[in-house]
Amino acid sequence: MHTHPMPEFGSFALLLALALSVYTLVMGTVALWRSRLDQGIVAGGSGAGRLGETARRAGMASFAAMTGAAFALVWAAFTNDYSVSYILHHTNRDLNMAYKFAALWSGQEGSLLLWAWLLSGYGFVLRLRHKVDVRLSAFASTILAGVQVFFLLLLNFAAPPFAIQPGPVAQDGFGLNPLLQYPEMVIHPPMLYLGYVGFSVPFAFALGALMMRYPGEKWIHITRRWTMVTWLFLTCGIFLGAHWAYSVLGWGGYWGWDPVENASLMPWLTGTAFLHSVMMQEKRGMMKTWNVWLIFSTFLLTILGTLLTRSGLVQSVHAFAQSSIGDWFYGFIVIVFAVCLFTFFKQKDHLKSENRLESIVSRESSFLFNNLILLTACFTVLWGTLFPVISEYVQGSKVTVGAPFYNRVNLPIGLFLLFLTGIGPLLAWRSTSLRSIRRNFILPIVAMVVAFVVVVACGVRPWSALEDDVRAETFSLITFTLSAGVITAIAAEFLRGAAVVSTQTGKNLLSSVILLVRRNTRRYGGYIVHFGIVVMFIGIAGGAFNQAREQEMGFGDSLSLGNYRLVCQSYTQDSNPNYDTEYALLDVFKGSHKITQLAPEHRFYHASQTSSTMVALHSTLAEDLYVIYEGKNPDSGKPIIKVFINPLMNWIWIGVLIVVLGTFLALTPSLTRTSVRAAVSVPSPVGEIEVHHA
Repeated sequence: MHTHPMPEFGSFALLLALALSVYTLVMGTVALWRSRLDQGIVAGGSGAGRLGETARRAGMASFAAMTGAAFALVWAAFTNDYSVSYILHHTNRDLNMAYKFAALWSGQEGSLLLWAWLLSGYGFVLRLRHKVDVRLSAFASTILAGVQVFFLLLLNFAAPPFAIQPGPVAQDGFGLNPLLQYPEMVIHPPMLYLGYVGFSVPFAFALGALMMRYPGEKWIHITRRWTMVTWLFLTCGIFLGAHWAYSVLGWGGYWGWDPVENASLMPWLTGTAFLHSVMMQEKRGMMKTWNVWLIFSTFLLTILGTLLTRSGLVQSVHAFAQSSIGDWFYGFIVIVFAVCLFTFFKQKDHLKSENRLESIVSRESSFLFNNLILLTACFTVLWGTLFPVISEYVQGSKVTVGAPFYNRVNLPIGLFLLFLTGIGPLLAWRSTSLRSIRRNFILPIVAMVVAFVVVVACGVRPWSALEDDVRAETFSLITFTLSAGVITAIAAEFLRGAAVVSTQTGKNLLSSVILLVRRNTRRYGGYIVHFGIVVMFIGIAGGAFNQAREQEMGFGDSLSLGNYRLVCQSYTQDSNPNYDTEYALLDVFKGSHKITQLAPEHRFYHASQTSSTMVALHSTLAEDLYVIYEGKNPDSGKPIIKVFINPLMNWIWIGVLIVVLGTFLALTPSLTRTSVRAAVSVPSPVGEIEVHHA
């Protein structure tokens, strides 16, 4: 009888983590129940306090146990332990070491282990920082332990990652899915999961705050950075996935409204709405019910997204095989929703707004419209994603919703969001005067008129386009026009504030802008995020002018598309232990000038007996030249090459980087008044100036 020390260690670590999490949940609940008459601190010398402290420490210990389990699975992958069924099915001996590490999340059991490990890590940090607010943290810790228990029950009983393969141990594994053998897939899934899992923390704080009728908005202040970091991880995860789809799947696009793409987009939409509307609660004591349900919905959508990829409920290039694990998720979603609903109705009188909407032309109304539009987009995506399931249940036949549906509905929504991105910062809280509207809007309107004229002069004329292109060109024209207005509005906000700082400190404009931003990093970081979103919209708008051509290309053959001419210099094949490859060497000319040589590939992987493409790209700020080796014509033996010209693609990825920069800035603490005084080196009255925030 064979012994398997590392898999056995991993299985034991998972059982230990489950026991510790159950203890945290049960004893944390008991401690909170015992202390319900004492609204003070759940710590210290009381029996309830000591019990709560043991629950907190057990929760922290569960992170160590989960780390042990994750290490055991990665170790099994690195040491080619094919006695473990999961390792057999997701790795092979000749697999690159980085991809052996990526095997941790390449299959159902491993990805659930990653989920639970990251959740225990977030829980560890939460419990470590419990003194921020001990009682509220105790509620959040206990709720988080409940979520952890669910995932550990799955890992121990429904989808064990350390299941031993029956029979003799195989000499080699079946290999990693070729689509995952790409550098970005080593960072895209963990980044996405950090976003998915991270929303559990603000959810736990919100539910805990509601359960204990927590006074004021302190729970929002505590979770603001949690939520922003989580949102940033999810944003990066989504766009890394889009870049992977663009670079690997070989279809010329980056977003196909695939169900699993949609699963990550939905919590991003509600999370974005939450980040905006909590400002209403902080500033004006409004939208309390709205905010609680936004974070509840975001958490439920992350669980739904996890369900979609694991149950076989929907067909997707990203999804795992059909599985009975979906029943566990259905049950968990029902329990979470029931707890949220019960708590809400029990405590809803605690969520009354302190103020009402005073004017339709105000910062509050722009936030409200922003939320409504984001939720409309989320509902549209949810409906389209689940429609095949609903139609099969109602009619008995599965009706799939394609990209045209999503584009038709979401492009106008996107344009309205772009409009609100520019208009919101120009409006004042409570009510905006007519004079203020005239002063703040004149420059953006001028910029929009100029942009419209320039774009039309450059040849974007939807009214004279072919029928199929009218909608796309109309979207592009409106996007370019609105973007000019929004960028001008954002720039004007920086310059207006900097002018005040410059006048009162004597610093030059650049120094004044830097000081202005440092004094209110949250506000101006938010503006930079908005600017990044606008840059992304400009990149998306370039898609209306994509061109494509496919041709069989032998030695010396050429293909022309747009300003480019591609000439085939050779086509050949090569081999390594992991895969065989066919590729073509193509010289790329612009006019008579050779600008680069591209080598698109088609790979066949030995272990999994599957193939994939490797796209060849030539990127500039203006456009991407995107070349695919589609295979050989069996009759002539010549490669079939497909070429795309995708305008403004790099603007999307640059926009994402700007969003990341803006979020980091918003997370940075602002200068205090004392720091401002030191920074400007002027007497006290000037050092304490406050720039007017509209």
